[in-house]
Amino acid sequence: MSSCFLDEETFCQCCQLLLQHSHSLCDGWSWEQVKGSEEGYLRKTALGTGRTRCNLDQQGNSSDQHQERTFSLSFHNDDEDDDGAVCCIQEESSSSSVVQYEYHILYSCSYQTPVLYFRASTLEGRSLCLEEVWDSVHPNYRQRLQHRPWDTITQQEHPLLGQSFFVLHPCRTEEFMMPVLKAALDEHRQVNYIVTWLSVVGPVVGLDVPLSYCTQVPEPPHTPSSSPQPPSSSPQPPSSSPQPPSSSPQPPSSSPQPPALGTKPG
Repeated sequence: MSSCFLDEETFCQCCQLLLQHSHSLCDGWSWEQVKGSEEGYLRKTALGTGRTRCNLDQQGNSSDQHQERTFSLSFHNDDEDDDGAVCCIQEESSSSSVVQYEYHILYSCSYQTPVLYFRASTLEGRSLCLEEVWDSVHPNYRQRLQHRPWDTITQQEHPLLGQSFFVLHPCRTEEFMMPVLKAALDEHRQVNYIVTWLSVVGPVVGLDVPLSYCTQVPEPPHTPSSSPQPPSSSPQPPSSSPQPPSSSPQPPSSSPQPPALGTKPG
């Protein structure tokens, strides 16, 4: 695969290969079909560690979690005629706590790349805000993204579900995928675009990709077809033995066949 862009057919093929390996590892990835649509996305949920913020007077003394105490300053005038300003100090804490993540991988027709959408919430069900998500990014990645964090991780509507999700913006995908794909081409190595891309962007938001994905998930075959087919919801086992060719032509089936996955019946 030499192009840093991805067509939708290859996206579906890469997803199918990733799903097959995920099922062998029981890694939790699945293909979710959008009801009433031919579109779908990869989905996975996982528990991770995140930074959550709360006021000390709200959390009480019952928490045993590690906390970092910070102070925010605000100024206001109690009397408009008074030239003096009152400094109010509000003590807050940032705690390391267990966070429930939900990750979605979609195809972007505009950028011709995969896009990682995700949302995060505490075990009590409270959704994390954008500042908390940014605080949860590992310091090694945060330093590289510090100059424009809000352009890298943004909050917007999920294009298929219409719900609020965080998203790793795809505008820089070409920038980091081009040298990776070029090196693989020069070394005659097969590269699964989704796996390679995910191993770069996933750890930024707490999604680890086991090494076996990179070593065992192959590049999809280049077999152009009339339209992209979504991945199967479960991997198909290989045939136990090759079937010999039929010695005589078979008559046509008398009953109609079900439509392929992702197509609408006529």
